[in-house]
Amino acid sequence: MIAFFLALVASAAADHAYGAPGEAPNLGFNRMTQQQIISGELKAGDALPSLRSLAQDLGISVITTKRAYDELTREGFVDSVGGKGCFVAMQNKSLLQEKKMKSIEDKLSDAVADAKKLGIDLGELMKMLNLLYEEE
Repeated sequence: MIAFFLALVASAAADHAYGAPGEAPNLGFNRMTQQQIISGELKAGDALPSLRSLAQDLGISVITTKRAYDELTREGFVDSVGGKGCFVAMQNKSLLQEKKMKSIEDKLSDAVADAKKLGIDLGELMKMLNLLYEEE
């Protein structure tokens, strides 16, 4: 599982997907890791890479990596076990569902804002959403 996680992180790092321009690397990394946990790509109990190996793989400082893991721990996504490392935390199913809903809500909010900027009315936006929903 660590190899899978590192491959995802390395791919995101190569695409600069782990951080938006001007965004601190730990924030982008946290967002990406949260999405992987919420989507089920990373499961409860999965071990995460050590601070040093992750920092080396991403080309960032160990301090930045520590900040990222600390934040993920505070938010309940990761458990830190002294001397053993960091692991994906057990997620309360209703809390996980709420996190998934929040993620979708955030994306829809961005889409609505973009639609308004482009002068697309609600009816047209709903047609687009229905079309996209039916495609899947």
